[in-house]
Amino acid sequence: MSRIVVALGGNALGKSPEEQIEKIKIAAPVLVKLIKEGNEVVITHGNGPQVGQIALAMEYSAVNSKETPFMPFAECGSMSEGYIGYHLQQIIGEELKREGIDKECITIVTQTLVDKEDSAFENPTKPIGAFYTKEEIDNMKERGFTFVEDAGRGYRRVVPSPIPIDIVEKNAIRKNLDSGIVVIAGGGGGIPVVSENGKLHGVDAVVDKDLLSALLAKEIGADKLLILTAVEKVCINFNSENEKKLDVLTVEDALKYIEDGEFAKGSMLPKVEACLEFVKNKHDGEAIITSLEKAYEALNENAGTIIREK
Repeated sequence: MSRIVVALGGNALGKSPEEQIEKIKIAAPVLVKLIKEGNEVVITHGNGPQVGQIALAMEYSAVNSKETPFMPFAECGSMSEGYIGYHLQQIIGEELKREGIDKECITIVTQTLVDKEDSAFENPTKPIGAFYTKEEIDNMKERGFTFVEDAGRGYRRVVPSPIPIDIVEKNAIRKNLDSGIVVIAGGGGGIPVVSENGKLHGVDAVVDKDLLSALLAKEIGADKLLILTAVEKVCINFNSENEKKLDVLTVEDALKYIEDGEFAKGSMLPKVEACLEFVKNKHDGEAIITSLEKAYEALNENAGTIIREK
């Protein structure tokens, strides 16, 4: 039996509630198979398309109605955690019953502590929400938003992406897991919060989902971190005639490949970096990157890329 953090990508959950339900129906048997084998499972997930839609709806309403206030982005993130978790726990719960497994599945809306002095706050880079015209953003800059021009398509709001330093609900997650409950937590990297005068408050930011998953795996004493993405294995020379799929990736080799620019910044790089964080903090732990379809095989070392210390 292993304690496993499984990270589902946000794009793997679809772009509408209807599509999300259908995709979770595909994911649920894979996740429940891991549980049936006796593993303790915590599920994290992305929320990029979903929180983008929520922010877009809120922004559109606020721009077009003087009576509608702007919704802070932290609140939009909490909404996405709730509705994605609702679908996950409902469909995973149904699959658990179908397999005769007497377990509950719950969602914990998760706050992620970040440092208010993190340099990311000085350089917002993460695009969120809708495209706007120059005139529209002039009317919104008084709200303290930062906008960048995006490839001639208009202007988009950008927010910081700070490093996660703690998980507020980690003890609740651990206690529920210890009680045999399947836990969904840290959706979208969690809701970024900072501490001021002993009190927490949300900030407009996005925490990388995979980095949060690595931190969560460390905090709950997980044996394995399983990051599920669109490809079966990590590759070098990706999409070239010299492409090479990696079965095993050591910390030393991973750092070299990162230095050589082998992993794309917006896709594979944060996944590899998250795996390195987990492995370096848990010397006997393993991190695995693979596709949803190969998740079970990867845990038995028959698929995926395994990241180890040596």
